[in-house]
Amino acid sequence: QVQLVESGGGLVQPGGSLRLSCAASGSIGSINVMGWYRQAPGKQRELVAVMTSGSHTNYLDSVKGRFTVSRDNAKNTVYLQMNRLKPEDTAVYYCNLHLVGASGMGTDYWGQGTQVTVSS
Repeated sequence: QVQLVESGGGLVQPGGSLRLSCAASGSIGSINVMGWYRQAPGKQRELVAVMTSGSHTNYLDSVKGRFTVSRDNAKNTVYLQMNRLKPEDTAVYYCNLHLVGASGMGTDYWGQGTQVTVSS
């Protein structure tokens, strides 16, 4: 049984910083992708930043240069350092774990979501 627990969201002024963390527990294989998605009210969920267990990354264009995803494989934890935050970054941020099982099937798990609000 896989569980993801997020923390680090909150209210910050434009130009400020926040650091999100997400710890995964349970049966997690070595082949996986961990990262972050976000969803603003009335909008579709979008990929923000993800990292494979081999340290390959993928970023949303609008956050490149401002956000950095990292992970600690030993702790099964992924982080999102968000700098120079903008009001358009306001959203609920969801941690994601994509597992590839022994069968070759992919399975997605999601954290509970954490609110990030950027406002003056």
